[in-house]
Amino acid sequence: MNSLQENIKPYSKAVVKLLKGTINKNDIIWDDILIYQNEIQEYISKIGLELIVKENDGFAFLKQFEIDNENNTIGIASRRQIGFETSIVLVILRQIIEEFESDPTDFTVTERYITESELKEQIAFFLPENFNRVKFLNDLKKYIENVEKLGYIKESGTSGNEKKYKIHKIIKEKVTLDILNEFKENLKQYVESI
Repeated sequence: MNSLQENIKPYSKAVVKLLKGTINKNDIIWDDILIYQNEIQEYISKIGLELIVKENDGFAFLKQFEIDNENNTIGIASRRQIGFETSIVLVILRQIIEEFESDPTDFTVTERYITESELKEQIAFFLPENFNRVKFLNDLKKYIENVEKLGYIKESGTSGNEKKYKIHKIIKEKVTLDILNEFKENLKQYVESI
């Protein structure tokens, strides 16, 4: 056995998968994350990362430490620029999950699903009248694909003749209520300036 193999820990595979993205409770390494949570945190903290485990929601991910008051990190994970329109879809999805969790109509349902037509309805309520809704709605499929690539929604079958998407609860961690409110205010100012 060489020295590299001796350094492999029982949680090494979990760390590697976490570095690649969000881990869900149905992933094969979920139990390793729960069992070795402290060891994983100690290991990744050396490179400026924090392990976030949302056991009740069934997911775990890594978050970068902020090293100063200007939200700077050591930069191990790149920040992705997403377009304005994709941001609107994210904010709407975040608002939907917030409303779903704060006022549940069925306590046995723990996941929120949405169709493209439901998303269009929410967009109609959300966007100010001055905004170019026609163009936005024509390109909505593209924005949904962008959000899906980011891991915030996942296609989950169909409802009638349209795709149904599961909203991943990690959106609550990435798009906080503060970000949600700030975006709404910025959108309002943007529309007023047109």
